[in-house]
Amino acid sequence: MKYVVIHYHELALKGRNRDFFERRLIQNIRSSLRDLHVMRVESLRSRIRITLPPEADDRQVVDRLRRVFGIANFSFAEAVELDLGNPNLDVLAGRIGDALVHRMFESFRVTARRADKRLALTSMDVERTVGAYLHRVTGKKVRLKNPDLTVYIHLLTKEAYFSLDKIEGPGGMPVGVSGAVACLISGGIDSPVAAYRMMKRGCNAVFIHFSGRPLVSRASEEKVRELVQMLTAYQYRSKLYVVPFGTIQREIVAQAPAPYRVVLYRRLMVRIAGELAQREKCWGLVTGDSLGQVASQTPENLTVIEEAAELPILRPLIGMDKMEITRQAEHIGTFTISIEPDEDCCSLFTPPHPSTRTRIDDIRRIERSFDIGGLIKQGVDAAEPSEFTFPPRHAPTPSS
Repeated sequence: MKYVVIHYHELALKGRNRDFFERRLIQNIRSSLRDLHVMRVESLRSRIRITLPPEADDRQVVDRLRRVFGIANFSFAEAVELDLGNPNLDVLAGRIGDALVHRMFESFRVTARRADKRLALTSMDVERTVGAYLHRVTGKKVRLKNPDLTVYIHLLTKEAYFSLDKIEGPGGMPVGVSGAVACLISGGIDSPVAAYRMMKRGCNAVFIHFSGRPLVSRASEEKVRELVQMLTAYQYRSKLYVVPFGTIQREIVAQAPAPYRVVLYRRLMVRIAGELAQREKCWGLVTGDSLGQVASQTPENLTVIEEAAELPILRPLIGMDKMEITRQAEHIGTFTISIEPDEDCCSLFTPPHPSTRTRIDDIRRIERSFDIGGLIKQGVDAAEPSEFTFPPRHAPTPSS
């Protein structure tokens, strides 16, 4: 039997609520691996153990677990039975020695962690005993700082698990423990990263895309579908609303002064997204705003746009610069999709000199000439929902 031992850090600080967070993490691990015939996922004293069938593809398991928020690190491990009251380390040390036969290294250290304090030996006792044995049979040096190889031993109630590699997880909080948020996603570089960062804090993301259709092609929509499918690997089920926004933009262009168009677009997007968000029981809206990056993201314009929202607007990228955002987009894999050319509604009818210091009184005066309620209803009624799953069961399908 093959095992994976998972460690979490932040969840351990949750006190009496830790069981809730751990149960959600276990549920997410099962969702991530559901097509890989995992035999069992269970909690073992501040760790989580996955039991895999012998034929499981290790590379697939690693790829999936690296996307499960809440995991600090994990290891493929071998199990050795342990007598709680009278632990005999000879079998454990021998098994580790056998595993090292084909490993190339000049120095090593042993790191043990005792989850059950009833175990007669301390972690340091185990490290000394196993380390001495490995030094004797391999002839390699013990080096506590920067060794070539670290042997990890997890001492649980009835078994000890050892591993020779530790794989970093994404950290964060398990998706689902922080409720749902509606993420405005444009198809550019920033908004998928903003959604990712909120998912890492435990939020389920509902995606809303404003398309320039019927005035432009569906190119941006296809990009966004690819991005949402990629991000669904972090939360296993996603919903995307595509809102055809071109007709609404055309009406704004016909009646509003050019410098104010961008802010008016954004205020209507926030209102329409807010209606859809409440339909999905979301507690906040998420945008990819970065302070000062474009005209709509000046302090004055952000304030005026937020005034139109009934839900809190969350801006996880607000203090990041473009290079930082781009690096994270490359890390999560969305960058290559985001830079594909498309026809985005945000660039449709954009004036050459947009207002950067918009006053709320000016916007309210301009909005009085529009049927704002009618435009919101038009956008909400036209919204087209689709659902996505990971692992993909089939192509994204429209939902009612």
